[in-house]
Amino acid sequence: MADSSISSFKAADLVVQLSPAPKSKPAEVDFGSVFTDHMLTVEWSLTEGWQAPLIRPFGNLSLHPACSSLHYGIQLFEGLKVYRGDDGRLRLFRPTLNMKRMASSAKRACLPAFDQSELLECIRRLVEIEQDWVPHSNSASLYIRPTFIGTEPSLGVKKPARALLYVILCQAGSYFDTKNEAVSLWADPKYTRAWKGGSGDCKMGGNYGCSLFAQYEAEDYGCQQVLWLYGDDQQITEAGTMNIFLHWINEDGEEELATPPLDGIILPGVTRQSILDITREWNEFLVSERYLTMAQLCSALRQQRVREMFGSGTAAMICPIGHIFYQGENLHVPCQDQQITSRLAKELTDIQRGRTPSDWTYLV
Repeated sequence: MADSSISSFKAADLVVQLSPAPKSKPAEVDFGSVFTDHMLTVEWSLTEGWQAPLIRPFGNLSLHPACSSLHYGIQLFEGLKVYRGDDGRLRLFRPTLNMKRMASSAKRACLPAFDQSELLECIRRLVEIEQDWVPHSNSASLYIRPTFIGTEPSLGVKKPARALLYVILCQAGSYFDTKNEAVSLWADPKYTRAWKGGSGDCKMGGNYGCSLFAQYEAEDYGCQQVLWLYGDDQQITEAGTMNIFLHWINEDGEEELATPPLDGIILPGVTRQSILDITREWNEFLVSERYLTMAQLCSALRQQRVREMFGSGTAAMICPIGHIFYQGENLHVPCQDQQITSRLAKELTDIQRGRTPSDWTYLV
């Protein structure tokens, strides 16, 4: 539903400028390396408000050297996918959750508000124009990257008086190079991804750029990603750029699927929410949003109470975890059966591809 209380751009005012030279479309590409022919841009200024949205040929941006997004990190982004169904139709998966999260991130970054439904309709129009870029494949999709940056052309830490919202698209194959094998994680409390009162629950670039140093140290230990810990009790928070789930027999002897709660340091992932919704609908075991610590995990591994552990996200969807390197020890995480992960992956894929009717999908 449109929010009439928000001064926003309107999809009805959309201007379309088609590229005179469309690119050839490769059969298979790495994630995030090949972009489509067009992009969406919407400019905003304090004096003039939102300008008409524009779909134009894909190209570089022109930014002032003092641009506030470059100097002070006033920027955010989103990530969602469009899937080609078995029936040939194109579907977005729960895009209203992405719009809601983007609006929340914009508020935290002191960027202007926008009508979520108007942006979603502009994105739909962009995807419609680029529909031939959506792969005819069950293992690939088209990735959508809405981005919002402060373009204030002056130095000084302040709310930007100018901003740019833009959306680019790229083909998306597998995010990891593990060929469906389980990933390995490095857990060390000396690095922190996010903290209480910070912006860890927002999708801002600074949350990711500052994680690179730890990730490369993880590779020195033979691991692919970082298991982020928080606090003196070493709470388990996220795995690399993914939310994390633990399927185990808990301390009370109950079968449980647990994930850390949204307490300000956890990103409210769309796939995370979908997993919670699906497994609660199953009603086969306890599904909890609760704190988990490394001490609890290590104890459960020693007592063989862990059944599966996996990460979730838009890019990777569901990714089994096989090893955790912690305090000089390589902890083996059971993942041979992958009963929950494979079942969840199938249910999510069936919805995304239109095999299972669902109000979670948004037809293009």
